Amino acid sequence: MHWIDPDHLPEVGGTVELFLMNKHGEADGFLMTDGREVHVPPHLSLRLLREVCPGSKVRVRGVRPRAVDMIAAVAIETPKGRLLDEGPDQRPDDEFEEAKHGPMTVQGIVRQPIHGPKGETRGAVLEDGRIIRLPPHEAERFSDLFVAGRKIAAKGEGATTSFGTMVEAKQIGPSSDELKAVGGPKKHKHGPDHKKPKHHEKHHRPGHHG
Repeated sequence: MHWIDPDHLPEVGGTVELFLMNKHGEADGFLMTDGREVHVPPHLSLRLLREVCPGSKVRVRGVRPRAVDMIAAVAIETPKGRLLDEGPDQRPDDEFEEAKHGPMTVQGIVRQPIHGPKGETRGAVLEDGRIIRLPPHEAERFSDLFVAGRKIAAKGEGATTSFGTMVEAKQIGPSSDELKAVGGPKKHKHGPDHKKPKHHEKHHRPGHHG
């Protein structure tokens, strides 16, 4: 959303409590101490981690999705200056911390659900700060698990960094004894009546030869 003038967007302020993390080990948001969720484009991860830490006071301007208490950041005023989304082409060339990947099992109590930039459910943060994520369409299917105070368990591919731990769930449920399989990315399939275009009928008419 780097084409939007942030000075004309709603502003919220607060104190950073913990970072949110995607499966690549990038910080793609944070929670404030009041529970408000801030989504940050992953290409800003390196700068975010340099300029902000738990305890930092920030002011965020961004877009608020409907019916979700979160804001998708376009600009963040940090103790070190303004962090502005100028698009993925402006990603710093510096290397960021490599996450440690491997099989992971987690279980605990849901603190709150987390979301994508449009407010779509993406998973949950547990009370101990660990994160469970699913593909958006599957997160919607399992949304009844992402309720504050509910017990939850998941198995999948984990990523661990100095600023957080997350698991991309392949199985999920209310306990380790009640896990259900999680599907992969959504595939767009043609309907049963779909027919491929018959190119030979269009381009090779009888009696017309090149």
